[in-house]
Amino acid sequence: MNNDDPATVEAGGPAYLLMIDGLLRDDPENESLLCSASALNAFYANVFVNAPHRTQKMTDKALGYALRATSIRKPGIRSLQDVDFQTFAEAIAAMEKKDLSALYTLGVAWAGWIHAHREDWNAVAAISRVEAIMQRVIELDETYRDGEAHMYIGTLATLLPAGLGGAPETGRIHFERAIEISHGKNLMMKVTYARQYARLIFDRELHDRLLNEVLRADYDLPGYVLMNVLAQKQAQELLDSADNYF
Repeated sequence: MNNDDPATVEAGGPAYLLMIDGLLRDDPENESLLCSASALNAFYANVFVNAPHRTQKMTDKALGYALRATSIRKPGIRSLQDVDFQTFAEAIAAMEKKDLSALYTLGVAWAGWIHAHREDWNAVAAISRVEAIMQRVIELDETYRDGEAHMYIGTLATLLPAGLGGAPETGRIHFERAIEISHGKNLMMKVTYARQYARLIFDRELHDRLLNEVLRADYDLPGYVLMNVLAQKQAQELLDSADNYF
C-alpha cells in the first residue's frame, strides 16, 4: 500500500496471492492470515482484473476467506450467507469491538462479491447485508480504518437515484463524514463521492471541485500511497469525461 507504482504491484501481486494460499493450507484457522488473504484477493480483483470470470472467482475466494475468519470469532457464522436476514442481523448485532477486523473484512469482501456478480439479482439482494455490517462497524468505532465504513455506506446509498429507491442525501452525509474522519488522507473517498453522488445528482460544480482537490493533493501519505495514486488517475479520467457526462 506504500508503493507508488501500480504496475509493479499488479505484476508482483500474484506471488503474494499464491504465497498466502500456501500459508493457509498449513494454518487454515489463522484469523489474521484469513483476513489478509480476503483483503488481498478483493483488492486485486477490484483494481487489476478486468475479465469478469476471473473477478468473480477471486471475489468468491475473498468472501469465503472472510466468512472463515468471522466464523473463528463467532462459530456458525459461515452459514449466515444463506440464512434469513433477521437471523443474519442478530448475529451481526452481537459482534463486539474486538471483532472489528473480521467484521470489516467481511463487509468489504461481500461488497466486492456483489459488484462482481451484479448481473445476478440474488447477489444484488445481499446489499442489505453489507449495509448491516458497515452500520455495525460504525456503531462499534466509526473511526476504524479512517472512516472507510462511512464510504461504503455512502456508496450503497447512491447506487440508485432517489426515484428508484436510492438515498443520495444519506450517501452525501456519509461521504462527508468519511472525509472528515480521514482528514482527507484517503483521496479515493473524494473520487468515490464525486463518481457516486455528484454524478448521480448532476452536480458538476461539486464533481469538479472534489476531483481537482484530489489532483492537487499530496499522494505520498503512509498507508495510502498506492490508493492515492490510483485515486488521482481515476480523478483525471472522470474530469476528462465530464463534458460528455454533464
